[in-house]
Amino acid sequence: MLELKNITYAAQDEKGKNDILNGINLTLERGRFYVITGPNGGGKSTLAKIIMGILQPTSGEIWLEGKNITDASITERAKMGIGYSFQQAPRFKGIKVGELLNLAADKDRKKRAYCETALRQVGLCTQDYINRDVDASLSGGELKRIEIATLLNRKLKLAVFDEPEAGIDLWSFAKLTETFSALHKDSDGTIVIISHQERILELADEIIMIREGVVAAQDAKEKILPGLLCSPEGCELGKGEKKYACIR
Repeated sequence: MLELKNITYAAQDEKGKNDILNGINLTLERGRFYVITGPNGGGKSTLAKIIMGILQPTSGEIWLEGKNITDASITERAKMGIGYSFQQAPRFKGIKVGELLNLAADKDRKKRAYCETALRQVGLCTQDYINRDVDASLSGGELKRIEIATLLNRKLKLAVFDEPEAGIDLWSFAKLTETFSALHKDSDGTIVIISHQERILELADEIIMIREGVVAAQDAKEKILPGLLCSPEGCELGKGEKKYACIR
């Protein structure tokens, strides 16, 4: 459904050119649940932003359902059915939660009932939030859940969530994992989540390990997850089967 061909990305910093992605090749199939994980600074969020069109790759191609979308804008990709949830959710001055959900919704989901359902799915009480302004009065965790709700209010071919657990309390996190599981069960769209959280990794059909700008591993959850977990007694990274990265 989505194919990334030899994607590279380099950025300039105070030390000069910094290679962040170094020849990423990935094929994501329709209806599959992928979790991208790996050490901090390995290129996970950069890859997600390239899929959405927020960043343009230095080289390589992106194909969606057989169409080259490498040069397509964010708006064009959104119309194609790609959605993205930021690691740090944006604020929108002068707009209410219900209005934001309505703006983001597909034509057949612009009813209050759909907005209310989306809010409940992310653990927010409709009466408390639907008429609130999307401004500084909301916490980072609340904004994050509202942003995720906007994606749930669309029928997406590809939904990308960048660390959806960031700033979320434990009860809401449990609610989100239930929501992602139900979304995968009820939708034929592809889900991609960037996360280190074991409970989210356990939801995946496949886990993709990104490390030092390359795909270090991609396989079924059952084959990769044991190599990501270190024992409580001590980190075994680099020993035996624990060869990918510690997520604890």
